[in-house]
Amino acid sequence: MNYNGYRQNWHPVLTLLNQSLFAEQMVCSISTQLFHIDATKDLEGNVEMHNHLVPASYHRVTALGAANRLQNGESHDSVIQTMISCINNALKEDQGITKWLPVMLEDAPDDYKPFIQSISNWQQQKEQTLLSAQQHLTQMGYEVNTQNQY
Repeated sequence: MNYNGYRQNWHPVLTLLNQSLFAEQMVCSISTQLFHIDATKDLEGNVEMHNHLVPASYHRVTALGAANRLQNGESHDSVIQTMISCINNALKEDQGITKWLPVMLEDAPDDYKPFIQSISNWQQQKEQTLLSAQQHLTQMGYEVNTQNQY
């Protein structure tokens, strides 16, 4: 599949991926902070959530790197496919993160439930901006629901 018919404006996708990565930073920093508080250091679900959070972060960083390359003039199909694949993989990992948030909320002491709610809010934002990037790619004419995932 060759997407190189003309130079496209990748800025909207780049902006959405940046927003998703910022929200990812908030999820990572808040949930990791819980490991350093005596009352939440053994919070049920946090380790399991991090098992998905680490690869989700990797895939967001990689998708953003590919988008930056595209915005700066690269146009090879493999860069586009890398970005699309990483967006899909990040969304898949997000499902695992979302699965563990209710477990964490239930296990958290009352004073720390707002921390978990904050994580959930940032998680929703990072997923929504990634879905918006995916939708924008579809509007640009790209197939985003490919089975060829890394």
